Amino acid sequence: MFLTISTTGNPERPATDLGFLLHKHPERAQTFSTSHGTAHVLYPEASAERCTAALLLEVDPVALVRRGKGKGRGGAPDSALAQYVNDRPYAASSLLAVALAKVFKTALHGVCQAMPERAAAALPLRVEVPALPAKGGAELVRRLFGSLGWTTVDAEPVALDTRFPEWGASRYVRLVLEGELRLADALNHLYVLLPVLDDAKHYWVAPDEVDKLLRAGDGWLAGHPERTLITARYLSRRRGLTREADERLELVRLAEADGLDVDDVDNAVDESTDTEERPVPLAEQRRAAILAALEQAEASRVLDLGCGQGQLVQALLKNPRFTEVVGVDVSVRALTIAARRLRLERMGERQAARVKLMQGSLAYTDKRLTGYDAAVLSEVVEHLDLPRLPALEYAVFGSARPRTVLVTTPNVEYNVRWESLPAGHVRHSDHRFEWTREEFRSWASSVAERYGYGVGFTPVGPDDPEVGPPTQMAVFTRNQDQDRNKAQDHDRNKARDHDRNKAQDQKQKRDQKQEQDQKQAPDTTAGKTRTPGPTAAKEEQA
Repeated sequence: MFLTISTTGNPERPATDLGFLLHKHPERAQTFSTSHGTAHVLYPEASAERCTAALLLEVDPVALVRRGKGKGRGGAPDSALAQYVNDRPYAASSLLAVALAKVFKTALHGVCQAMPERAAAALPLRVEVPALPAKGGAELVRRLFGSLGWTTVDAEPVALDTRFPEWGASRYVRLVLEGELRLADALNHLYVLLPVLDDAKHYWVAPDEVDKLLRAGDGWLAGHPERTLITARYLSRRRGLTREADERLELVRLAEADGLDVDDVDNAVDESTDTEERPVPLAEQRRAAILAALEQAEASRVLDLGCGQGQLVQALLKNPRFTEVVGVDVSVRALTIAARRLRLERMGERQAARVKLMQGSLAYTDKRLTGYDAAVLSEVVEHLDLPRLPALEYAVFGSARPRTVLVTTPNVEYNVRWESLPAGHVRHSDHRFEWTREEFRSWASSVAERYGYGVGFTPVGPDDPEVGPPTQMAVFTRNQDQDRNKAQDHDRNKARDHDRNKAQDQKQKRDQKQEQDQKQAPDTTAGKTRTPGPTAAKEEQA
C-alpha cells in the first residue's frame, strides 16, 4: 500500500522544500521498521517546480497474523480464511496511518526548525491514495474531506473487474485530494480518516486513543459535521471512549465559539476544593485484595486461571515482584482481547518474557500448570455447573498443587444491597450459582481437607454487618507437614527401589558368572574308553 504527497514551487520557493518539512532528504530512499512490516520513503520526482514524496508500506503477512491474531481484516474475527486472503497488504488502512505517524512524526506536529515559516504556511498540495477502502462509498469520502479545506476531493470507485463491468464497483476508491493547506493539517486528516473510512483497526483500541484522536483532530474535528461518525469509527465503537471523546470535543467547540480556552469553559468544579471521595469499583478492590494476598504469600510465579480479558494479568505485570504471570482461559476470543489489552505485539523483550497466555480448560488436568507459587480463581467457580466443580478441584488442588490458591466469588447475601438487581436474580446471566458465606466456607473447608490445604477467609469490599461483603475470598495454603510426609514417603520409596534394583543387579551378575564358568570348564570325559559294567555285559550276552 502507498500514498504520494506532491507540491509545486518556483526558484524562489522550490518545491523540494517538501523534503525539509517531512525531514526526509529527496536524494535518498529511506527505510523504517514498523510493527507489521517495512516502510519506505522515496521521491519519484524532485525539482524546483514539482516534488513528490511517496510512502510505501510493505506488510509482513506473518507479523500480521501473529500480532493481529490473524482473525479477519485488521485483527477482527470476521472469517477463518481472512488470515490467508485479505486486502491488508494493498489497501490503505490503520496500518498505513500508523506508519504515517511513525515516519512523519515531526511533520505531523507541524515542527520544522530549518523552515518554521514554511511549516506554518499553506502549500499547494496533492495527495493520492490508489486503493482506499471506503465503507460508505465515494459520497462519504467527499463528506469527510470536503469540509476540511480541500478544493478537490476526487473519489473514483474502483471496479471489481474491468473485464466484467456488470459486476459493478468494489468498496475501494482511488482518492485524489488537492488544495492549499498546511502540511501538518493534511497529514493529520489522513491519519484520522484512513482508518475511519476503512472502519477497522489492526490493534486494540485503548483509552489513550481518545488523546490521540483529539491531538490529531485539533483545530478541525470539533466542528466537523461528521464528528459523531468519525469518533465512533476511530474508537471502534467503544461506547465509553466515544462518549468521552464527544464530551471533550463539545467543550472544544464551545470554547472556540466563545473565543475562550477549554479550561475557562470547563470550570464548573474547582478541583482544588473538590474533596468528595469517589467510590472505588468493586473489581478494582478485588484486584487490590488479590495482589495483597499474593504479596503476603511471597509468590513470584502466578497462574491466573480463567483470566478472561486480562485485567488481573495486566495488574500483576505492573509489579516487578511477579517474575512470571500465566493467564489461562478456555475462550480464544477472551485471550485475543487480553493480548490486545496487554499490547503483547508492542511489549519489550524482557517484559514479554514475564507473561504467557494459554488456552486450557480447568475441568481437565494440565501438566503445564504444575510448579507455580500461586494460582488465582477470580470470579470463576460460579460460572461452572455444580457437578463439574469436583473436576476443577482436582485439576487445581490435586494435580497443579500450587503453594497458594486464591478463590473469589460473589456473596449472594449482599445482593439485596444492589438496588438495580431484581430480587432472586444473580449478578451475571452466566452465573450457575452464587453462594452464601456459610456455603462458601463449607465448600472451601471441604476442599482444603481433601487435598491437604489450610484455608482462611478475607472480605473484599465494604463488610456489611448484616449481609457481609459483596465479594468473599478464600486463601488456601498447602500444608507443609503433608508435603514433608510426602517427601519422606517419596525418599523411602526411592531408597527401597534402589535396594531392590541393586539386589536384582547382583543376582543377575552371579547368574551370568555361573553360566560363564560352566561354559569355560574343561570336559573331563573326552578321550576315555568306556568300560562296560555288569549290566552292559548281560545285555551283550542276551
